[in-house]
Amino acid sequence: MTARRHTTALLAAGAILAAAAPAACSSAGTTTLCHSQAHPVSGGSYTIMNNEWHSNADQCITTDGTAGFTVANSSIATTTHGAPGGYPLIYRGCHWGACTPDSGLPIRVSSIRPGTVITSWRTTQPGGGSHYNVAYDIWFNRTPTTNGQPNGAELMIWLNRHGPIYPAGSRVASDVSVGGRSYDVYLRQWHWNTITFTMTPGATSVRHLDLWPLVAYAAIRGYIQDSWYLISVESGFELWRGGAGLATNSFSVKVAGGGSP
Repeated sequence: MTARRHTTALLAAGAILAAAAPAACSSAGTTTLCHSQAHPVSGGSYTIMNNEWHSNADQCITTDGTAGFTVANSSIATTTHGAPGGYPLIYRGCHWGACTPDSGLPIRVSSIRPGTVITSWRTTQPGGGSHYNVAYDIWFNRTPTTNGQPNGAELMIWLNRHGPIYPAGSRVASDVSVGGRSYDVYLRQWHWNTITFTMTPGATSVRHLDLWPLVAYAAIRGYIQDSWYLISVESGFELWRGGAGLATNSFSVKVAGGGSP
């Protein structure tokens, strides 16, 4: 299994870099983000971040200001037996203390019901020699806010993967039906719990994905506690090798009572 993914120090540093990085480059309605640069899109409802946190290779993304981005170039080449070089992403909520406005997050786990948090995501996934996954990263903290590493759980949903990469931890269930979709489930219990649902078969998009069945599956098994808070819904691509051409074509998160998506 791949020893994946973040360390507290690296990700905390990544969040700091995002705030301190040089301004993003904009031209003719297109913004280019490199290193750990971040940029609000869709009127501030979402933030896009390049988040190259474990590599110094040339790697950048572009966005036109809507809720999407494209991996413009990537020379990342890290071993698939270790952490990815980066995770270019789009998110709603709070990422290491940087929050999008009127998101409806954080929300206490005990308050999540069917239809409380709904998300859609449409991607482009190139083939070739690239090694990557296509993954939601959904964070839970023991308190409503944090300026650093969330200390509760990380719930990942892998829509797909390309190359010899595997989730953190051990597989604890196979071909289980959750919310009408089939998944393999992996668990790593460390400083925070990582619960990974890998779609079987893989997909390039999801539409109106309700997070409640996945959160409930993890909570019933004690991987997530009812007293914790869902603070961020992120989606992107963990890059081990290459990845140019990967794209988020559209992304939305709707939290009941949390403003427009």
